[in-house]
This record gives sequence, C-alpha cells and structure tokens, in this order.
Amino acid sequence: MADIESARTTFGKFDVNGDGFVTADEFKAAMAAMGDPFVTGPVADAVIASKDANGDGLLSFDEFWASLNK
Repeated sequence: MADIESARTTFGKFDVNGDGFVTADEFKAAMAAMGDPFVTGPVADAVIASKDANGDGLLSFDEFWASLNK
C-alpha cells in the first residue's frame, strides 16, 4: 500500500493548474519536465485512460490513489 501523503505530493506534480485533475497534456508536460521527452500525446492519453475509472478523460486523485493500491 502506498503512503497517501507521498501520493498527494506526486499527484500535485502532475496537476499543474491545481484543479484536482490531471489531463493527458498535464501528464505529458510533467513527464517532459522530469526528463522523459518520449511521452507523446497518444501515450499520455493511454496512461490517463488506463487509470480513468469513470471515463471522463481526467485522472482524479481518487483514481490515482486507487491505481497505486491495486
């Protein structure tokens, strides 16, 4: 099981605008900022979709947390 405070910190690095959701564009930009320029738009879309439980195209903290605890 992951540590929820560490998870919130990590989630915050991806949720650039602080709205509580991570978009594919935010994910792609955060990965590039962390040194991974190989995350393309389609890859970012696929990563978000794989964790997006409600299918809204956004990753909420609850969905992120759930993915860490599978």
